Amino acid sequence: MKLTVEKLQEKDYETLVEWWNEWPEWVPPSKDFLPNNGTGGLLIKKGDIPVVAGFLYMTNSKTVLLEWIVSNPKYKETDRKEAIELLITAAENVCKNLGYMYMFSIGRNKALMDTHTKLGWQVDKTPSHEIVKILK
Repeated sequence: MKLTVEKLQEKDYETLVEWWNEWPEWVPPSKDFLPNNGTGGLLIKKGDIPVVAGFLYMTNSKTVLLEWIVSNPKYKETDRKEAIELLITAAENVCKNLGYMYMFSIGRNKALMDTHTKLGWQVDKTPSHEIVKILK
């Protein structure tokens, strides 16, 4: 069975929350923190099994942020890395087709940073921190 790319749907959010909760040190973002209320991204599946997802924050510049990449912690098949690569390259293609020129992502997972490097991304080796403030 081959890997497929799908647009995230409303029903996928609960699955992604389960995944985030199973990974150590992850706190699931609320739907309203995500693009298009949790549907602004891509999902890679193998048959009916969701494998990995990520979100695309479109900006009013020529830049898109690829963020909140999360994978199914129970998926242990040998094509797991291929699924992550497919997510990133599919996101690149979506952004190119929409006229964007740059993609930006924040990460601390070594394997994910290595995958980005393999796919031609420039990875800054200096650690940085996400800085967020809730405006209420």
